[in-house]
Amino acid sequence: MRNAATVLGMIGGILALIMGIFSFGYTEALGRWEELKEVLPVPGNVEMLRAMSVLAPILAIAGAGMARYRALWGGILLLVSTVAIYLTFNNFFSIFPAAMCGIAAILALAAGRPDEEKSHF
Repeated sequence: MRNAATVLGMIGGILALIMGIFSFGYTEALGRWEELKEVLPVPGNVEMLRAMSVLAPILAIAGAGMARYRALWGGILLLVSTVAIYLTFNNFFSIFPAAMCGIAAILALAAGRPDEEKSHF
């Protein structure tokens, strides 16, 4: 289950990264060329969209990387990324990255064997 969580989280994170690059570029183009605002719709909260375009994919990829050895922390990061992707982008194309990260979070949190006992602090 941990390997499946890693693979699904990486795929979801990469899809979210692609979506984030386009969203960041879209808001940058709207800010740079004022005449585009007359033709294209302007998002409500541009700063949040830009921040989540960077943060949500990073959380997904980091959570997927941690899911194999630290399943609890990886699952929590994947779950936070799922919520961020769904609430920020909230369109048809966000269904796939959010679903993959959500399934990866469930698999990581439901992993059978416990994490190692030793502390790394």
